[in-house]
Amino acid sequence: MKIFLNIIIIIALVAVTFFGLGPVLLADGSKTERLLTLLVVLALYFLLVLALKWVKKRYR
Repeated sequence: MKIFLNIIIIIALVAVTFFGLGPVLLADGSKTERLLTLLVVLALYFLLVLALKWVKKRYR
């Protein structure tokens, strides 16, 4: 179960990186739009890292 949850979280991190940082770095929108996207991406990273820590703590 622990390995399955780790794989799910790692896949989510890769997806957030691919679909989140791409628009932040390469989009032609306004600076405000890119900054808002960056904040959302950082919040998702934070939540996923917390989930990863929780899984590692819970399933020792």
